[in-house]
Amino acid sequence: MFSELMNFLRACFRPRSDRHVHKGSDAGGRQDGLLWYKDSGQHANGEFSMAVVQANNLLEDQSQMESGNLSLHEAGPYGTFVGVYDGHGGPETSRYVNDHLFQHLKRFTSEQQSMSVDVIRKAFQATEEGVIAQVSKQWSMRPQIAAVGSCCLVGVICGGTLYIANLGDSRAVLGRVVKATGEVLSVQLSAEHNASIESVRQELRALHPDDPQIVVLKHNVWRVKGLIQVSRSIGDVYLKRAEFNREPLYAKFRLREPIKKPILSAEPSISVLQLQPQDQFIIFASDGLWEHLSNQEAVDIVQNHPRNGSARRLVKAALQEAAKKREMRYSDLKKIDRGVRRHFHDDITVIVVFLDSNLVSRASSTKCASLSVRGGGVNLRPNSLAPCTTPSDTGMA
Repeated sequence: MFSELMNFLRACFRPRSDRHVHKGSDAGGRQDGLLWYKDSGQHANGEFSMAVVQANNLLEDQSQMESGNLSLHEAGPYGTFVGVYDGHGGPETSRYVNDHLFQHLKRFTSEQQSMSVDVIRKAFQATEEGVIAQVSKQWSMRPQIAAVGSCCLVGVICGGTLYIANLGDSRAVLGRVVKATGEVLSVQLSAEHNASIESVRQELRALHPDDPQIVVLKHNVWRVKGLIQVSRSIGDVYLKRAEFNREPLYAKFRLREPIKKPILSAEPSISVLQLQPQDQFIIFASDGLWEHLSNQEAVDIVQNHPRNGSARRLVKAALQEAAKKREMRYSDLKKIDRGVRRHFHDDITVIVVFLDSNLVSRASSTKCASLSVRGGGVNLRPNSLAPCTTPSDTGMA
C-alpha cells in the first residue's frame, strides 16, 4: 500500500514530457530524473535542441519553441519563435508568460501583417498587463502573488531577420564563424538587466535620483531596493504599483516609502540582426547556465560536438561546474532531489537553435510545417496564475 502511494505521489510531482509537446510537434521530449530534454527537432530555419533541469521544488523556468505561422492569418508571416522565461518567487508568472506571450505576438503580427520591433514590444506589454490583471483579481486572497515575477528572453527569426527581446538576466549568444580562420566565436545578442552590472545601477540611479537606497549591496550582492537582482521583468508588481506594496503583503517585501513611480520596468531591450551565412547557431538560456559557463565556453561545446543533444550537453557541463565548485562529484549532485538541489544550482533552461542559411534566407511568406514544444514543467489552464508556494529569498532572481 505504501509503495503504491509513493508511486502515485511521484507521478503527481514528476514533470511529464507528454504535457509539454503540443499538437503539431514532431516528437516528445524525455525525462531523466530532474532533467527534461529533446535532443533534436526541426524548426522553420534549421534544427534545434532543448533541455531543462529542475532545481527548485516547483520548476520556475518555463520555455517554448514555436515554428510555423507567426500570425493568425494563413498568409503568415512564417518563422521561428523561441521563449525562455526564468521565474522567481514562484512559477506562476513564468507559466502565465508561457501561455500568453506567443499568442499576443501572433495577434499583433496579424494586425500589422508583418513582424516588427513594435509587434514584439506590444506583445510584452499585453502580457505584463495580463499579469497585473490576474494579480488584481487574486490580491485579496493571495497577496504574495504580487512578489512573483519572471525574466523573459525571446527570439524571433522571420524572413532572414533575427529579433532578440529581453527582460532580466537570461541570455542569447550567437555562434559565428570567422571566415579567415574557421573559428566559431561567441557574440552576445541580448542586453541584461541585473543590478550586478554597473551600467544597470547607473540607469536606476538616474531614474530615481532622490532615492539613495535604489540599489543596495546586500550580502555581497547588488539588489534593487535590497530585494531583487533584476531591474526589468514581467510581474513583480509589488515594485511597480503602490496598491500592491502594502499589507497584507509580507513585511520583507514592503517598502518604507510609498511607490511614486515604478521601480522595476517591463520595457524589453530589443535588438535586430540580419542573419548572415556565417551565423551558425544561437544559444538561448536562463542565467542558471551562464553562472557556470562563459559565452565562448558554451559556443565551443556546441561547435565541437554533434548537433544532436547540444542543449543537454550544455546543461551537463554547467552541472559539472556546479559540482566542482562545491568539491563534489557530478554523480552525487545528480542524486540530490529538487528543492535541496537549489542550494547547488538554479533551474537551467537551454535551447540551441541551429541556422540553415538556405532556410533562413527564405521569404517570410514561405509556408512551413507547424511545431510547438514546451520545456519541462507542468502547464496549467491558460487564464489563471497557478497556485503557488510562498515566495522565498532563494527563488528571487
